[in-house]
Parts: sequence; structure tokens; C-alpha cells
Amino acid sequence: MSDKTIAALEAAQGLDDLYPIIAENRYTAGWHKARPSLWREPKTPYRPLHWRYKDAYLALDRAGEWISTELAERRNLLMFNPVGDNDYATVPSIVTAYQMIKPHEYARTHRHTPNALRLILDAKPGVYTVVNGVKLPMRAGDVLLTPNLHWHSHYNEGEHNAYWIDFLDVPLVHLLQPMFFDELPGTLQDVQSEPDPETCPFVFSRVSVLAKLAEIPDGPGGARRYVLPSEAFIPTMTLSYLHIHAGGLTPQAKTTANRIFAVTEGRGEAKVGDRNFAFERGDVFCVPSWTSYEIGALETALLFEVSDEAALRKLNLYFDRTPGSAAR
Repeated sequence: MSDKTIAALEAAQGLDDLYPIIAENRYTAGWHKARPSLWREPKTPYRPLHWRYKDAYLALDRAGEWISTELAERRNLLMFNPVGDNDYATVPSIVTAYQMIKPHEYARTHRHTPNALRLILDAKPGVYTVVNGVKLPMRAGDVLLTPNLHWHSHYNEGEHNAYWIDFLDVPLVHLLQPMFFDELPGTLQDVQSEPDPETCPFVFSRVSVLAKLAEIPDGPGGARRYVLPSEAFIPTMTLSYLHIHAGGLTPQAKTTANRIFAVTEGRGEAKVGDRNFAFERGDVFCVPSWTSYEIGALETALLFEVSDEAALRKLNLYFDRTPGSAAR
């Protein structure tokens, strides 16, 4: 401390004199904080929200009249949670977006430290992505992985628009700050291999997922959950599928994980906190941390779930207090 600060501290007559001196030297008196730093249970300003595919589909089609992949690196609609000035993150650790590519378009090649993955909603033959030289067809219902720092680009050699949902852990990387981003010099990424999608570790096909789910017995409420073996490639996010029979209802759950659900088939209703969402194919809804939720199916429903559970478990910060289970 400077001589001036030492003199001011020695001259202080009480706490009211002390506080401005220590604040000027970038200290906060722990007993005099403006707001608490610890609380009894998790709380979040993030809200349960619901986005409709029908709306995004039309909005992307209209945007396609005026914006191309030459002008915009990606033609996408980010699903953001209106917290403060946030116009990006869906939940604190994950961003979700609807994306569309038109016939004969090419989305430029880039790579970044955030992990990414895609759930394909509607795509005809001729649409594919290339991940580090590996060509992966974009087939409706499939999930494609793009691990961090893998070059990736998207192509549509068909005659129809293609639509999918992106999930990235960009907000987590923003928080921790190890952000790196590169664009590949030149024009196109070279295709080095074209493996069978059913055996490629970057692909979880709809066919293979349904086969795995068929092997799992029904759980409470007529629901089955299958966790994809994806953590070796995407270590920050847990990816899973939830299958609910018509008339089924999942037990109410409440965990510290932030969750995003995308509906791949069926209709139903989700109760998230104090909100109720009537969902159908292609819709997305989010469950912020420590928000109770239960999901019911009006007709057999299949939902794809992305959460930050994997990251929280690695940090020993995942807690689950669903009915009948102990906190852990």
C-alpha cells in the first residue's frame, strides 16, 4: 500500500471511514458485502422456455430469401434466454440454434474450442457435413458430433432445404475463456473418408438409437432413457434420448444440471417449474438448473436431451434429488 493509504487507515475513526479506503484498494470487506456469495440451494435467473419448430422453419425460409451462406457463415436462429442483456445462451452452459441450408449451398469450414453437435430434423439425400475430412450424411433423426477443434462444414447438393438443431457449449467456454476460432484457408474441406454412418463414432443414427431403446425396460411412468456413449468426444455434455409411451408421464425430477430437450417425434406436455409447454415434433424447451420438471406424452414421444451433467459430474457439482433418490 502507498504511504497515503497507510496514513488514511491510521487516521480512520470507524468503519465508515475504513470502507472507502479498502474499496479504493480493490478489497471488499467480507462482512459488508453488497450481496450474498453463498445461498442454501441453487438459484438461477434463467427461465423455462419453449421454442416452436413451426415458427423457426418459416423464419429461416424467409431469411433465406435475403441472407446466403456467403453473407452469413451460418444461417441460424439462436434460442436465447432473456437474462439481463443475454441474447445468446439458451442455458448458462449451452446454446441451441435452429439452422437451415438451401440447395447448392456450402457453409464455410471453421473450427473452435467449443464442442458442437447436431440433431437433424429434415434433410433429403445430398445433404452432409464434413468433420475433419470425414463425410457424414445428414439424415433425419440422426445426431452428428463435432468435437472441439475439429474442422467442420456443411453442404447441400440436393434440391430441398435442410433443417437441424445445433447444440454447443460456447457459453461454458465464454465463462472459462479458452476460446479459439479459426477459418480454413481456401474454399472447400477435402473429404478423406466416407465411413458407414452406422459404425462411425461421430454418428448416432435414429435406427441405432431406437434399437438400443427397445432393449431397455420401461421405467416409472412408462419412460425409457438411453444415454449415448458420446463422452469420449463431447466431455462437457451428456446426450440422451427419452422415450415415453402414449399416456405416460415421467416422475418429477429436479437436478443441478441445465437441460435442453428437442422433440424428434410425438406430442405431449412438459411441466417445467411453473410453466406448461405443449410440444410437438421439432420443438425445443429448456429446464434450467434446480427447476422441477415432468414430461407427459399424448402420443408416443421421443425426445433428445442435451445437458451439462457430464461437466458437473466431473466437478462433483451434480446433485439429483428426484423422488425416491438420495442427494449425491
